[in-house]
Amino acid sequence: MQNGTPSRTALMAAAARAAHLVIDRAPFLFHDTIAAVLLGERAEELIGYHRRYGDHPILSGARAQVTTRSRYTETRLTASGHTRYVLLGAGLDTFAYRSGGHITVFEVDHPSTQPWKRDLLSAAGIAPTDVGFIGVDFEKGSLAEGLAAHGLDTGCPALVSRLGVSMYLTERAIERTLGALSHCAPGTELIMEYALPPHLRDERGAAYAELAIAASADHGEPWLGYFTPDKLSALLTEYGFTVLEHISQRDAVASALWQRSDGLRPADLCRLVRAVVR
Repeated sequence: MQNGTPSRTALMAAAARAAHLVIDRAPFLFHDTIAAVLLGERAEELIGYHRRYGDHPILSGARAQVTTRSRYTETRLTASGHTRYVLLGAGLDTFAYRSGGHITVFEVDHPSTQPWKRDLLSAAGIAPTDVGFIGVDFEKGSLAEGLAAHGLDTGCPALVSRLGVSMYLTERAIERTLGALSHCAPGTELIMEYALPPHLRDERGAAYAELAIAASADHGEPWLGYFTPDKLSALLTEYGFTVLEHISQRDAVASALWQRSDGLRPADLCRLVRAVVR
């Protein structure tokens, strides 16, 4: 939220997930059947941008980015066997409302963002089940205190995701979050998306970055943090994690899904890292 205005990045991410099933062709990278409903009266407007300008680098790049990171993370959640899922910077993520309730979900986000999302859920007729809403300002608040106050037992392993968030935070805020997570039970798994510095981006990633980063800054949500894989691995190791892999957008989904007849292509601008608490 910026001065009481809903996060544009949260809106655009949800719109991109919804638009993927409308604009792009099979095979689909991800199926978010709730996002359009959650957008409510703004769905037609936001998805309409993709209908009219779907091949634009920002829009096609956004669809590739949000669908691949969500598919990878949710696939990993299923494979891990974890029964608790903590979303740091949940935004308008819809996993909890598509999953059938067999996993306990904790959505962590800015205290001003969550009432907005809950209003959208209510307007859409979606009743949250087995979802804990935890309000934390990642730049100023305490994640550890927020988790404890809402009954999350950090003595039991969980899968923690941080998608579409770290690039908007200072490095100090990221370190504070890693410090809090380092006290979680061994085996707790973190999947974090991070932005690459300019010299590591490929041509498509650089073109997307040139437009998207400027647009985000214009709307009050500037990109603040960039990591090389080596630098992030060193930071995670310092805070008690074992780094398992760094995943490019191309490798986040099965290679067959990139055999496409539409304009959706992977870009190397952001990557995912998967790590576990030692």
